[in-house]
Amino acid sequence: EVQLVESGGGLVQAGGSLRLSCAASGFTFDDYAIGWFRQAPGKEREGVSCISSSDGSTFYADSVEGRFTISIDNAKNTVYLQMNSLKPEDTAVYYCAAVGGSSWCLVADFNSWGQGTQVTVSS
Repeated sequence: EVQLVESGGGLVQAGGSLRLSCAASGFTFDDYAIGWFRQAPGKEREGVSCISSSDGSTFYADSVEGRFTISIDNAKNTVYLQMNSLKPEDTAVYYCAAVGGSSWCLVADFNSWGQGTQVTVSS
C-alpha cells in the first residue's frame, strides 16, 4: 500500500523558514514524480514544486521560485521542501503526492496523496 506522510508544518512569522518532509512507504522512488501541492481556504489546490526521482529535474510555481527548494533522498524514500522567506500568502495545507513516470506538476496527474500538513505564516 502506497503511503505518503507529511511533516514539518507549523506557525511561522513572515520572513521565516520551514522544512517539510514527505516520507513514502509501499513503493520505492524509481521513476516517479513527487510533488508538493497546497490548498488555501476557498482556493483550488495548486502545484508548488515537483521533482523527478529518475533525473532530479524540478519544477517550481512562479510564486515560490527562488524561495522554495525541493530535494529528494532516494535512500530514505523522502522528499523535502525547504521554504524560505515565507509570506502570509503561503499559508495553506501542504500535500505531498506521487505518480509513476513524469508530470508537469499538475494536480490531476497525481494518484497518491498524503493527508497534508498545515503551514501558517503570520504577518
